[in-house]
Amino acid sequence: MQKSIVFGANGYLGRHLVHYLQKDGHNVLASGVRDKSIDSIVNYFKADISYEEEVEQIDFNVDYIFVFAGLTGTNVAFDNPNKFIDVNEKGLLNILNHHRQTNSKARIIYPSTRLVYKGVKNKFLKEEDEKEALTIYAQNKLSCESYLKMYATNFDIDYSIFRVCVPYGNVFSDDYSYGTIGFFLNKAKNNQNITLFGKGEVKRTFTHVEDICLSIIETLKIQSDKNSTFNIGSKDNFSLYEVAAFFAKKYNIEIELIDWPKMALKIESGDTIFDDQKLLSLTAYQYKNDLKTWLEKN
Repeated sequence: MQKSIVFGANGYLGRHLVHYLQKDGHNVLASGVRDKSIDSIVNYFKADISYEEEVEQIDFNVDYIFVFAGLTGTNVAFDNPNKFIDVNEKGLLNILNHHRQTNSKARIIYPSTRLVYKGVKNKFLKEEDEKEALTIYAQNKLSCESYLKMYATNFDIDYSIFRVCVPYGNVFSDDYSYGTIGFFLNKAKNNQNITLFGKGEVKRTFTHVEDICLSIIETLKIQSDKNSTFNIGSKDNFSLYEVAAFFAKKYNIEIELIDWPKMALKIESGDTIFDDQKLLSLTAYQYKNDLKTWLEKN
């Protein structure tokens, strides 16, 4: 039985990852900043990875360390940059330094984001395509990707990076989804119109959280993938307007198009749709979910 630590086990991706790792037979040690696991995980411990002394108390004699703890956001980080750096960057560095000091053999698994890419209209982006950080959060992710590569080169610490575009879905509750889809769903269920900036023409890859977790787990079963970066794709690559239209049709609401706010336009990356052939050619993973079917159930 493989043993894994999941930092950020109370977060959206982290708690789902714990769920699917356990289903796959992993012995999971779950960790978060809260006193207790929100899912009543037995093997749970409280730890704040932004504090070096707390990380140093953790036994890294495991197979995998999933670093899914962190702060997310776009322009909000400009108001509190130090906190984003402390949690998102120093947190990973604390883990990496404790890893090398204890001679751990664990592989570090790290989730990155679509926001590291310079978007290109109608282009499916590959892992090596041009990067551009327009927010502190995006720069956090790019910096952390670089730290992982540095520590692999200098200290032989293995890693895998998985870039996620727009996640959605929830195996714990039908009442909540995450991010963009969560916003649309909340508006629709409250009989409120969906507001989009501009014409809603920017495109995204929308991936169900089950497919995110399972594609990660399947990739890790192939040992040759270490020290690699993967895009996680899906069956669904749509404009925001197209997705909003799915909700509008089901819930009989309208779509309202408004001018781009100045700040939102400055940090908009443009189309970010993922080429996932690197992951699929390695694993032959087949996505289990699609957005339209999921919406029919919600």
